[in-house]
Amino acid sequence: MDVNQNITIKRVSSGKRSRERLKTLLTPAKKRGSSQYDTNNTPMADIQPAEYCSDHEDLFGAYDSILEDSSLLAKLDSRETENAHSSSENKPDTHQGAGFTSLRSSRTTSANQLCEGVLTDSILDALEEESFTDLPASQLEFQEILKNTKNLIVNTAVDKTSTPLRDFPKRTESDITQDAAVNEVYRHALKPNVRKSMSDRLKRTMLSNAAAPFSVSRSVGQKEAVVSEEISVALQAMKTVSSQTTDLGPFFGLPTKVKELLHKLKGIKILYDWQETCLNLDCVQRRKNLIFSLPTSGGKTLVAEILILKELLCRKKDCLFILPYVSLVQEKVRGLASFGLELNFMVEEYAGSKGKFPPVRRRTYKSLFIATIEKAHSLVNSLIETNRLDNLGLVVVDELHMLGDGARGAIIEMTLAKLLYMSKTTHIIGMSATLGNIKDIQTFLNAENYTNDFRPIQLKEYVKLKDTIFEVDPKEEECFKLSRSLNYKYSSGMQKMDPDHIIALVTEVIPTHSCLVFCPTKKNCENVASMICKYLKEDFLRHREAEKSTLLRELRDSGNGNMCPVLRRTVPFGIAYHHSGLTTAERKLVEEAYSSGVLCLLTCTSTLAAGVNLPARRVILRSPFIATEFLKISQYKQMVGRAGRAGIDTAGESILILQEKEKKMAKSLVCAPVENCYSNLMHDDGKGILSLILSLIGLNITTSFVQLKDFLSGTLLSVQETQLCVKKSLWDSALECVEVLKEKGLVTVEGAAQDVTLKVTRLGKATYKGSVDLTYSGLLYSDLSKGLEGLLLNSYLHLLYLVTPYDLISQCKPEWMVYLRQFTMLSASEQNISAAVGVPESFVARKAAGQTVKKNIDMLAVTRMYLAMVLFSLLKETNLWSVAEKFHLSRGFIQTLLSSASAFCSCVLHFTEELEEFWPYKALLSELTRRLTYCVQSEFIPLMEVAGVMESRAKQLYNAGYKTLAHLANADPSVLSKTIDNLYKKQANQIVAAAKMLLNEKASALQEEVDDLLMMPLDLPSNTTVDLT
Repeated sequence: MDVNQNITIKRVSSGKRSRERLKTLLTPAKKRGSSQYDTNNTPMADIQPAEYCSDHEDLFGAYDSILEDSSLLAKLDSRETENAHSSSENKPDTHQGAGFTSLRSSRTTSANQLCEGVLTDSILDALEEESFTDLPASQLEFQEILKNTKNLIVNTAVDKTSTPLRDFPKRTESDITQDAAVNEVYRHALKPNVRKSMSDRLKRTMLSNAAAPFSVSRSVGQKEAVVSEEISVALQAMKTVSSQTTDLGPFFGLPTKVKELLHKLKGIKILYDWQETCLNLDCVQRRKNLIFSLPTSGGKTLVAEILILKELLCRKKDCLFILPYVSLVQEKVRGLASFGLELNFMVEEYAGSKGKFPPVRRRTYKSLFIATIEKAHSLVNSLIETNRLDNLGLVVVDELHMLGDGARGAIIEMTLAKLLYMSKTTHIIGMSATLGNIKDIQTFLNAENYTNDFRPIQLKEYVKLKDTIFEVDPKEEECFKLSRSLNYKYSSGMQKMDPDHIIALVTEVIPTHSCLVFCPTKKNCENVASMICKYLKEDFLRHREAEKSTLLRELRDSGNGNMCPVLRRTVPFGIAYHHSGLTTAERKLVEEAYSSGVLCLLTCTSTLAAGVNLPARRVILRSPFIATEFLKISQYKQMVGRAGRAGIDTAGESILILQEKEKKMAKSLVCAPVENCYSNLMHDDGKGILSLILSLIGLNITTSFVQLKDFLSGTLLSVQETQLCVKKSLWDSALECVEVLKEKGLVTVEGAAQDVTLKVTRLGKATYKGSVDLTYSGLLYSDLSKGLEGLLLNSYLHLLYLVTPYDLISQCKPEWMVYLRQFTMLSASEQNISAAVGVPESFVARKAAGQTVKKNIDMLAVTRMYLAMVLFSLLKETNLWSVAEKFHLSRGFIQTLLSSASAFCSCVLHFTEELEEFWPYKALLSELTRRLTYCVQSEFIPLMEVAGVMESRAKQLYNAGYKTLAHLANADPSVLSKTIDNLYKKQANQIVAAAKMLLNEKASALQEEVDDLLMMPLDLPSNTTVDLT
């Protein structure tokens, strides 16, 4: 169907019949297939209008369209004239036909009193051929009168047709009297001087019929019927179009409202040329998988979002947006919540411990799932298991080049391979930095590639050697071209403190413009920030002074009165550091302040480049190293890609600080071709492929070796087998993995030779559904089983020990004096818990005293209990700073421990749900997951459920009177931004939109549950009689 064709909806009467059925004598001859009219029809007689009718509307206005090209009334008049003419031509000669009497003439002039204004036999017969059940009430009443009148005439004059006199039977006197009356009717009807037009008679008759008493005003009823009919026709037309096209409007198939929202919510008026080209690609129109590769800040995300909106609104399918970090997920949830509210779709967060598996099945709304890499994999697994994968119309993967990033890359590959194998309708879009072996990824995804080197802001790359700056130019033989020398006077003291001239480089742009300084370590970030502030002029203190004072107060409030001494010194100058050592609340406050311009410089680690979007006018790389490892090309490109802010800066520049000995290595970094991306399924001794095979068997995707081989042939590892599987083939590695899984008790192999069946065990199913690392699945089962033997519920300590992540144990080394001090503060029952898991007080005391311990003690259990005590203390106090001080740990590590514990607790919960013997854990771990996720006083939890609302912000909102989710969802953003310190209008809009979306999501989930409860069961037994004897 041509999507551009016009749909015309004509105004029709609600009671009008189909033209196909109304091919009666009222229809023109050319429309009913006849060239002659019936010459036996007689016109309608006169009738007086009902005097009590007060409605003076023209009742026939809405019926003229029934003949489409001419008026019904005009046709009746024409027909009447023809009938009269035909009647005069066919009138028998009274002087001929000696065998006939003159009865015919007299009978056609009967009395007018009996049936004035009705149609004669031939017209009545024609009208009777059709059903009038779908006519309006006035016409139905009129037809009933016609029928009754005709019956009266037929019954009265059954034998009074023209008959030879010799055959006419003898009649009674009463018959003769009745004859006279009928003759008078016919005679009077044929008199020209008393005759009235057919249209007048029909109009008067229908006016009389319509005036019959009715419970509702005839005018109102008719208008309502017409409107209802119009709506019905319009909806049917839209339904017809929607079923054949997905084009809803002029903006790349989307309604104009989407374009307006982009302008209103994002300030985007027009798209870049490459974006328009990409959206109009033939492969996009045909929904073929696509990878588009552009530099950082090229505008890739907007293209993905438009395609997502098209899938949600036009094709009515759910979408999945995969992002690498929790902070990015929360940022995107806040950013797209307003679109969801305006365009009627759900935005659901799948990060950390958030997200339902399987997702809520929604009948009314479609959902956009925004998920981290790990959560996206679990989500896809749950959709496959519940046979709902076809509901997922589009999957967008940001940072697709992370396929080559260790264990997380392996999870991306697993997710995409399952989508490709299980669904032929799910469209996959990958966004990536430029890759050297993009063809491998294309082959894996069966995708086309669109590449462009566009950047909205021109990027100039430089390197600095001593006090000279060189421009990076690959055309030059040495790769570097002299640009300029630094012109900044250094004292001997400054030269000693700042040998790399960082102060000179940053003061060229701040505070008017923004600057990022990437440092190799977290400690170096703090040192560089402090060093810069020592040599800045006092003018920096006066720049946006009031807003910086507000930021300091909020940082202090987020730490319950505690504040980092480095930030206390640097923030007044508009400078801060940013790394994983900050708490989540601190990091959020620093990011918001930098985005709004309150802070003009951040010293940061490489993680910022891969995280939230914080661009700068100038990016400085303090060193070409991250810790002791030389930068990868992809890492370098990601960092320098932050230079240049679209809509703010006219140019962006990056400066890499080098030592003379690093010059040769730096050439390969800044001028070398982009890196290749390789599969990581074999990373870390094949953990990825082990996990993949287990889930394939558990989901019944592959239940035989033939199916397993077929699936593996569609992975990126298979595409790159010749490069990555040198010692043994991919299939040999897969067979070894099956044996390993069998030895671990996770799968069974039944049958022999070609008739092998692969099945998952209960433990195997719990492992893949809980997303538990195969290394720890057996240990976790053992710990949970021991826990059931003596589970102590008088405190959270025992449960916390069971959900403390195994992979963090190696990152912590207990301080024994601290351990002993905190141990002695436990209650007697809590100390018994420690002894039950293998950590007796005597062991801790001996270690604190520096004595050797001969008894064999599991040190993993000892360290795990230490971390459990940190979490236990944190749940009791909810003050991260004081807990960090007690245990002599950094607040950043404790923040990481808390986040990891809440995520692992959610995994353990799903693990126990698959094993009946662990039923007591289900309710206990559900509540513990919630407590660990927020780790605040219970009254703040409803507010912190909103994406991006941290504890400090929740306290501000609560104290301002916004105490519930409903309060926040119904807040006025303008009032909110004025009430809450350091909350800008854009942030207020996003918070309110996210709160509304969350409220709608919860309400919708409850409504779906109600609908499910009230739905008629599909397998309801029939009402047939059952013989119970």
